[in-house]
Amino acid sequence: MKIALHDSDKTRFPNLALMKISARHKNAGHKVVWFDLKKQEEYDRVYSSKVFTFTQEDSSLPDTTIKGGTGYDMSRRLRHTLEHTCPDYGLYNLNYSVGFLTRGCPRSCTWCVVPEKEGKIQAHADIEEFARHKEVVLLDNNVLASDHGLQQIKKIAAMKLKIDFNQGLDARLIDGSVAKLLSKIKWRVPLRLACDHKGQMKSIQRAVELLRWHNVTPTRYFVYCLVQDIDDAVERIKFLKGLNLDPFAQPFISRDGALASKEQRALARWVNHKAEFKSRTWEEYRTDKLPKRR
Repeated sequence: MKIALHDSDKTRFPNLALMKISARHKNAGHKVVWFDLKKQEEYDRVYSSKVFTFTQEDSSLPDTTIKGGTGYDMSRRLRHTLEHTCPDYGLYNLNYSVGFLTRGCPRSCTWCVVPEKEGKIQAHADIEEFARHKEVVLLDNNVLASDHGLQQIKKIAAMKLKIDFNQGLDARLIDGSVAKLLSKIKWRVPLRLACDHKGQMKSIQRAVELLRWHNVTPTRYFVYCLVQDIDDAVERIKFLKGLNLDPFAQPFISRDGALASKEQRALARWVNHKAEFKSRTWEEYRTDKLPKRR
């Protein structure tokens, strides 16, 4: 069989579902290629995965395409055996491993689809199921909320793996014991946290103080910041900068794909363009880039 894969989002981040599908078919002796309309090839089966609801669908895909991912249908899941197949890292030529230790989240953030899609926090996999490199990117949404997740972090420390908790750690769950545990970890990239509303500011400050006290030393502390209300976001961003943290602004995009406002996008450009962020205040940047507020 000739299998074609289609990564609908076309981001710089690998699609985990497609890597698992690729591994399963290659293990069965099938040929796996990327879907390419220009080559006018014939395929026995085409799979398309779409993570984001705002990604436009590709009209060139055959009607028989098997589609999956949150962007297409939140109710569709990989079969259990496929879900627990070690990914084909060669598909994206990766030199690091990717996977989930846990699924779900105990929080109910209004902007997040995880509770609806995956439910409450639950154990998912052992690190050895998918770790094939010394560096691993974990996609868990709230690994610290799970006893299984905490036990896996202990195992990761013992295995001396370099880790990226890619979706961020919940600062509200970082106490002294968790900070001490995280001090045993080797970091692939910055330690990631999230501060999506003002109510999380105190938790962020407390968590960072504990992490630094326990000598958690990633290259830097990186903090996701959801941008909805501008004034709220600016207050959080200034607060994080004052703590010598590295905020990363993410303008809110609704499930129907409605674009963020010009001001939200401008704020994100100011924060994420570090030369601008370090040299100009938001007020200065806004005056230069946007019309005056009425």
